[in-house]
Amino acid sequence: MSGSSPFKMRLVHLDLKGAPPKVSYLSEIFPLFHALGANGLLIEYEDMFPYEGHLRLLRAKHAYSPFEIKEILHLATLNNLEVIPLVQTFGHMEFVLKHEALTHLREVALFPNTLNPHEAESLALVGAMIDQIMELHPSARWLHIGCDEVYYLGEGEASRQWLQQEQNTKAKLCLSHVKAVASHVQARHPATTPLVWDDMLRDIPEDQLSASGVPQLVEPVLWDYGADLDIHGKALLMEKYRKCGFSQLWAASAFKGATGVNQALTPIEHHLRNHVQWLQVAGSGPADMLQGIVLTGWQRYDHFSVLCELLPVGIPSLAVCLQSLLHGGFAEDVKARVENFLGISSLEITDFMREGAGSFPGSDILALITQVSLHLRSSVDALLERDRYVTGWFSPFHRRRKLIHPVMIQHIQPQALSLLARWSALVGELEAALQRVFYSDTVEEWLEENVYPSLQQLQGLLQDLSEAAGPPPSLASPGLDTSQDP
Repeated sequence: MSGSSPFKMRLVHLDLKGAPPKVSYLSEIFPLFHALGANGLLIEYEDMFPYEGHLRLLRAKHAYSPFEIKEILHLATLNNLEVIPLVQTFGHMEFVLKHEALTHLREVALFPNTLNPHEAESLALVGAMIDQIMELHPSARWLHIGCDEVYYLGEGEASRQWLQQEQNTKAKLCLSHVKAVASHVQARHPATTPLVWDDMLRDIPEDQLSASGVPQLVEPVLWDYGADLDIHGKALLMEKYRKCGFSQLWAASAFKGATGVNQALTPIEHHLRNHVQWLQVAGSGPADMLQGIVLTGWQRYDHFSVLCELLPVGIPSLAVCLQSLLHGGFAEDVKARVENFLGISSLEITDFMREGAGSFPGSDILALITQVSLHLRSSVDALLERDRYVTGWFSPFHRRRKLIHPVMIQHIQPQALSLLARWSALVGELEAALQRVFYSDTVEEWLEENVYPSLQQLQGLLQDLSEAAGPPPSLASPGLDTSQDP
């Protein structure tokens, strides 16, 4: 199955901090993941994990139940997908530190991003989170403990005092917390190796990394989602990590969720280039240097940001990326294989797909979201901002005063009604398709962000037309004093 891939493990990342799919959808999509060449999953549960006891407050409204977690793991096993759970333990702790009961564990009192590494309670908290996750993943060979983008580290009051002591640095502070968390995993779950994102380690000098003890405890995941990553620089970084004593390294690419915080459609060409370059990185060093690759599929940039591309929208990109890793590139025969897997007659790499979007699970969502993203706002804007009857005879000035030449209603109203009816029907279809895959809060959020603003503009125009069609008001509008001298 591995073809000519230098990556023994190929993990699909499920970012559940936004738009978590229902288990029923995972049961449909896992077989496709396997068929495309994935052999593992990195599941970032965030607030979708069924935390118990004093951690119960971390659960999202629609958090999976323990039974559903077991069902997900069973489905993964059926499809030969090894599961690695991910729990954040340092940065990106918003889903934990936003809660009033836990705000005292923030590094900086105002910001919920980062955990205060000086508090014993902080380590106890992440230790308890780890233990609950491991209880439901007893056979996990790896556990990802996050540790990326630890913003504002060193800026808290306790850190400032600690950093005033000679020999103390932010790097040392970072490494000591990573070591403490990894040591907890080693002590309580000795068969499980912690993984960490590597960005906080990149700039730490070799001697400090080597002396910290961290390389003996964790395996770093080198992440870069760019379409023009520095291949030589990555090779040097891998060499540095190996010299420091890390026994295994991992790579992380992106198949979606890395090109714009509110991106709705996935630019496949960007992600394909990213994977082709990771293949070059893997080919530039010893064959066994990289244990595997995580194909990340971010769903939010952080806990508080908007949704980016939904999972079904990113499936064609995932297919292209996995098959490219498996076959060493994206030649015509690989493109044909992807089209066959997805039921797509002609796959668009350099542009968003405009025609039917295939027959894979969730392809109806991709087709409908493509329509909305490419045409909804532009069609409404065309009417409101470029139609000569609207701009010439029913401008904002006219609308505020409910003024219109009666004949213009016949030019504007049928167009607006037709556009609203057409989009309302399509949005009804999309809402039903989304409800099959996602929970109601995701459906509501996506529509509110991407659909309702344009529909409300149309409804507003029709409402103003209806009011303007009544008895004509005088030109002087309430609130506007027209009697002033010039």
